[in-house]
Amino acid sequence: MTATATIPSLDGRRFRMISSTTSAVDPEAPSIFDYFERDGAIWGEYTGDTVTFGKFVGTRTGDTIWVSFVHVLAKDGSVVTGNGESELEITDAGLIRLVEHYEMFDLPQLSVCEEIPAS
Repeated sequence: MTATATIPSLDGRRFRMISSTTSAVDPEAPSIFDYFERDGAIWGEYTGDTVTFGKFVGTRTGDTIWVSFVHVLAKDGSVVTGNGESELEITDAGLIRLVEHYEMFDLPQLSVCEEIPAS
């Protein structure tokens, strides 16, 4: 994490997908993302909803992250790859929100993930 970051480290935080232009998000079983961060590197995995599993790796500069991802679609087992950039925000509840811009199916996409509070 660089000195210009205002949002805390993503290390060990869990997020749920709230919305996506790629597919309808099942609010009862959304994709869940586990993030790790160290020295400007970002990595993690995700599962649920429309994917059987996915992995990502990337970097963080300030309050922006850039990742490359790969996942397997639940509907037909096809493998999808891509790159994305996310802006980090703080919600009114003090949790972290990821506003993700990426390309999939040769079209620009947008999804929003919000931190799941620690219990």
